Amino acid sequence: MVKLNKIYTKTGDNGDTALGDGQRVLKDSLRVNAYGNVDELNASIGVITLYATEDLKRKLKNIQNDLFDLGADLCVPIAEKNNQRLRVSSKQVETIEAEIDEMNNILKPLNSFVLPGGCKSATFLHLARTICRRAERSVVSLRSKEEINDNALVYLNRLSDWLFVASRVENQENSTEVLWSPGKNK
Repeated sequence: MVKLNKIYTKTGDNGDTALGDGQRVLKDSLRVNAYGNVDELNASIGVITLYATEDLKRKLKNIQNDLFDLGADLCVPIAEKNNQRLRVSSKQVETIEAEIDEMNNILKPLNSFVLPGGCKSATFLHLARTICRRAERSVVSLRSKEEINDNALVYLNRLSDWLFVASRVENQENSTEVLWSPGKNK
């Protein structure tokens, strides 16, 4: 259980912060950037819940919990001494995949790219998808320099797909999906 009694500690006033294992690093390190992007993604998903149906809201709350797990995973470097730390699991990835398949079953096949937008929930799902892709890129950068849990990267990759498919479901239900028309304004 996490206990937060004091929010400001002044320990980061010089531009460094503590990782989950106590190690101090600069706030612009690859690791902090990676879990910071995941945190931004989580906040953007919180916005979507304002416009979501109860079913979508339930799924998004589960994803938000997973993203906290992912942040906890990324904030602790992999080492022998901390192998009992919280890590994203393949089961969490499988849950996302199953939900993608379930949502895809009700969608019409695509014959074009989809323009980001549509109804409010779909628009914010598209925004979250792009933030998710940025988070994924930052985790790839981290992985190029340090060992990470492979499921962390796989989870983000699947989640961006999940967000895209969920945006299509929302737009289909609201008849608001807009497809790309290549060269339309030439």
